[in-house]
Amino acid sequence: MLDALTGSVELGLLYAIMALGVYITFRILDFPDLTVDGSFTTGGAIASVMIAGGASPALATLCAFLGGLVAGAITGLLHTKGRINALLSGILMMIALYSVNLRIMGKANIPLLGVDTLLTDVKVLLVMPFVLLVVKFALDWFLHTDLGLALRATGDNPRMIRSFGVNTHGTIIVGVSLSNGLVALSGALIAQYSGFADITMGIGMIVIGLASVIIGEAIFGHRTVIRATFAVVLGAIVYRLVVALAIRIGLEPTDMKLMTALIVIVALTLPMVRGSLRQKALVRKRAAQLEASGRGGERSC
Repeated sequence: MLDALTGSVELGLLYAIMALGVYITFRILDFPDLTVDGSFTTGGAIASVMIAGGASPALATLCAFLGGLVAGAITGLLHTKGRINALLSGILMMIALYSVNLRIMGKANIPLLGVDTLLTDVKVLLVMPFVLLVVKFALDWFLHTDLGLALRATGDNPRMIRSFGVNTHGTIIVGVSLSNGLVALSGALIAQYSGFADITMGIGMIVIGLASVIIGEAIFGHRTVIRATFAVVLGAIVYRLVVALAIRIGLEPTDMKLMTALIVIVALTLPMVRGSLRQKALVRKRAAQLEASGRGGERSC
């Protein structure tokens, strides 16, 4: 049981970088980017091919990050310069990346057994929290720079920020590119942790990322950017623990995608249900007050 929990926390720490990338597009830019499913595999593919070929694991991981940046930038260009719908841009890039990733890998699976990686002989549970904190605080710092503030304003009110002379096309491209760079970085680390890269490793990553973001915000809040990014990190860990618990109580591993989708559906609809119940309670309270005041008026007469 302890080993399962430890492994879940380790995976949560690795997937948290991907969740931070999804947070940028989903919450900051309000951009429904499905490139994630492809760029996650791109990161794992680039890192695995380079490491298996004898390259430095650090250099391979950096190249994986750069590959994700390029993939995200192309999605942003398709949307801004090609005038293609945001959702469709991500879908088109995700489909294209499947073939690109196969070209990079040369086959469907690349094993990393017997080769040194960044995570070889490393206690992930001890090292990754520090790496994750560096990524988190670097993202927090970026989102408080002039470019980062323009990025946030683009997601909130693009018309308003354009009136101040900001090129929203540029901020969208930067945001989507950075998002997929972080996703690819997570894919590279997951491939090194798992000991292989597979062409299907990115399937469903967008849903997992959304689940991490929504769970984190629901539990830990998101009033400020610093708090929101912290909540996303913790949400990724909580999600992996929930998955481990579900498997522990007898749920089949093949049902995990269904469970993830249900978690996201519940998390997305819960605020609406809460608001509806709160509104009904206020209406009943108001009706009771009016009834009480009417009775008071009758007595005075």
